[in-house]
Amino acid sequence: MVVDMKTHYRQIRKILLIILALNWAVALAKIIYGLSSRCFSMTADGFHSLSDGTSNLIGLIGIHFACQPVDKNHPYGHKKYETLFSLGIAAMLFVVFFNLLKAGWQRLYHPVLFQTDPGSFAVMLVTLAVNIYVMRYEYTKGKALTSDILISDSLHTRADIFTSFSVIIALIVTKLGFPLVDPIVTILIALFIGFAAFEIVKQSSDVLCDTAVFLDDQKVKDVVLKIKGVGACHKIRSRGRIDDIHIDLHVQVSPSMHMDDAHQISYQIEETIKSAIPGITDVIVHMEPQDR
Repeated sequence: MVVDMKTHYRQIRKILLIILALNWAVALAKIIYGLSSRCFSMTADGFHSLSDGTSNLIGLIGIHFACQPVDKNHPYGHKKYETLFSLGIAAMLFVVFFNLLKAGWQRLYHPVLFQTDPGSFAVMLVTLAVNIYVMRYEYTKGKALTSDILISDSLHTRADIFTSFSVIIALIVTKLGFPLVDPIVTILIALFIGFAAFEIVKQSSDVLCDTAVFLDDQKVKDVVLKIKGVGACHKIRSRGRIDDIHIDLHVQVSPSMHMDDAHQISYQIEETIKSAIPGITDVIVHMEPQDR
């Protein structure tokens, strides 16, 4: 099992490295061309892509710690390190958000004319094509490896595709003689980045503060009540990450049942729930005597 887990994380790490290289290539192309043509919406989109690459880098560090095996000081494993490092990604996105918002606001009052030539459109179209490829590749691999990191990051990349479309529209409209569209698009991109950071903080805080995981309690009950010897099931609680769910529940059995039999039922409940519901990694069963 340990070997399989290491292989699983090794595959995710390899995919993230590929995506990191592509994100940074896209970012540099947008930033360099955006600065040289003084197109701030393109530069803003470039910094957005740069933050994606840095997010991949932080994700790699987080995965390094998250894949460490259980030890004496971490009996529940290290998976929450992945969640903890995601807060670092959010903090970095908030910095980008404030800087772009400030710059875009200043450009509204002090507009700067920039060049819109075929090169601008070429850069945006090529980088857009790369983003589409990255999104589809990452989402497919995320589904195949059941990796929440890859799936979530692919959805973030899909959002980047929409921001790139908005920059292309800004280039077209500016070409038609409306330069104020550039800072407006910059502000919109900044707001989008801020919202993405907020979502990361919300999801991470839910995990770190042990917020209940969205789980169908009735499904858990149905699974447990099918086990011979179980009379009732109640007080189901859950916490953790979607791929590392910990639940505890109370089960009632006959008060005359022998301890060995009750222990065997408890073990069977744990294994059955883990097999029936994906993502559950730990089950604590509290045995109670059933009312006569």
